Amino acid sequence: MTNGSLNRKLKMGLVGGGSGSFIGRVHSIAACLDNRATLVAGAFSSNAERSKASAPDYDVAPSRAYASYQEMIEKELKLPEGERIDFVSVTTPNHAHFEVAKAALEAGFHVVCDKPMTFDLAQAEELAKLADNSKSVFALTHNYTGYPLVRQARQMIRNGELGEIQAVRAFYIQGWLRDKLEESEQKQASWRTDPKKSGAAGCFGDIATHAYNLGRYMTGLLPQEISCHLKTFVPGRLLDDYGTAIIKYESGALGTVTASQISHGRENDAWIEIDGTKGSLSWRQEEPNVMVVRQNGQPHKLYTRDPNAPYMAGAGAAACRLPSGHPEGFFEAFANIYTAAFDAIVDLHDGKKIERVNTVYPNVHDGVEGMYFIQQCVASSQKDGAWLPMKHPRARI
Repeated sequence: MTNGSLNRKLKMGLVGGGSGSFIGRVHSIAACLDNRATLVAGAFSSNAERSKASAPDYDVAPSRAYASYQEMIEKELKLPEGERIDFVSVTTPNHAHFEVAKAALEAGFHVVCDKPMTFDLAQAEELAKLADNSKSVFALTHNYTGYPLVRQARQMIRNGELGEIQAVRAFYIQGWLRDKLEESEQKQASWRTDPKKSGAAGCFGDIATHAYNLGRYMTGLLPQEISCHLKTFVPGRLLDDYGTAIIKYESGALGTVTASQISHGRENDAWIEIDGTKGSLSWRQEEPNVMVVRQNGQPHKLYTRDPNAPYMAGAGAAACRLPSGHPEGFFEAFANIYTAAFDAIVDLHDGKKIERVNTVYPNVHDGVEGMYFIQQCVASSQKDGAWLPMKHPRARI
């Protein structure tokens, strides 16, 4: 597949994704899933030898497996425009996101960054200013927004089908950190529980941000205040592994976000329930091809992911790749973030003005709001659940 007037695949440079990485591999698969991009270069590890050794895993030529992201940017810029990378995907632990994304933007590359966007709010705000003043697309992989039925729900809600939204309950429940895995060689646990790499929050920075973002994305409600309690249940752990927050929205609606990484037997159980004056809906990430819509006095409606069904909204149908009954899941949802970002990249190449705030893909402003969510949750919890402001000036509609 070509990309409009570019008439070629976009070229991807991957930062992170070396041996033992989960999310780097996911990014590479998602970016290339629709044949609109190809991975041609990478700085796969902060260890130069490990970076070079990881190149064959991605079919990247040895000459374009770089010892650092700085070297990648410097040497790629020396290549002819049609040969160098078009965008950089940032898949490192949280503490390195900012410096990589900043360098890529300053070099004129587009950026796709894993979440949370930065280590702290100050970095996020600086990155947002840089992105807004650049000629680059900045996408953030809150990947659950890419599921077809999430986009279906978003369009239904914004069309008024559920009436006035009054309550949002979002959850993300895991159990993999019930034991203190960070004391073993478990790479994913080690950095996520290290405040020097993860930031001010553990569980709430890692997964509660997804739950919060789902509610914002689907409803468009603007938050006003937040009260939060975080808890570290595993002795000796340095960051939270459980928490719950209450959100007051500007409209008068109430929301809750609950996240856990210490619940036995739970895997990636992200789900959301939304109540409106005309109806309610619920959606669960582990069963993403089904959404339930309820109205008093009527049979429950079971929406399935069917691009050809008359009930599917345009946004939901457009996010589907397969006929109904053939499950689509995590990789496809991730890829929908990439394809939406690719559309914006092509529009910029064609000289068109692009939307930077209210985009179908999560953007740099969502990243700022996510960091503000983390900061205010931690601050509220430190004050025994005190109500704190939650609307950030850069919050998108």
